[in-house]
Amino acid sequence: MADQQRADARRNYARILAVAEQEVAAHGADASLERIARVAGVGSATVRRHFPGRRALLEAVFRERIESLCARAAASADAADARAALLDWLGGLIEYAASGRGMAEALAQDRLVEPDQVSACAVKLEAAVGPLLRRAAQQGAVTSDVTPADLVTLVTGIALATEHHGDPAAEGRRLLDLTVRGVSPTG
Repeated sequence: MADQQRADARRNYARILAVAEQEVAAHGADASLERIARVAGVGSATVRRHFPGRRALLEAVFRERIESLCARAAASADAADARAALLDWLGGLIEYAASGRGMAEALAQDRLVEPDQVSACAVKLEAAVGPLLRRAAQQGAVTSDVTPADLVTLVTGIALATEHHGDPAAEGRRLLDLTVRGVSPTG
């Protein structure tokens, strides 16, 4: 019986977190906890048992997304086309940044996430993209002076520049593509 309750609790947690990610992507950091509970098919008390407040829920969504990006990089580390793998991962980072609109600001405003936690996430992302970048450089697809920190900073800048655009993910991808192509004609 206790095992069944634990299994139910794990399923509820996973379902709540999945719905919260979708709601944050759709509505930003102001996503309604009550709507999350309703869509997840649980009561608001169940949401609050797993996530005692908005902070806990947003932190969990933030962590989950960072871990997902790191796993995505690891899965692509041995791709035959290192350039394509790197650009795909950077596109995923753009999409993550666009779908989490307002989340970082909400966490920072309420001092819900300390600056060292944000730095730790940047370090994780830089470590995740490092192998992709090294392989792309080895294949001659990227200059050797580009660093993981450069790429994370570049995507952060694009995300900030596009956050109020009608379709921030599409505009972010467009600007990333423009950056990769460059602005000067070849010839």
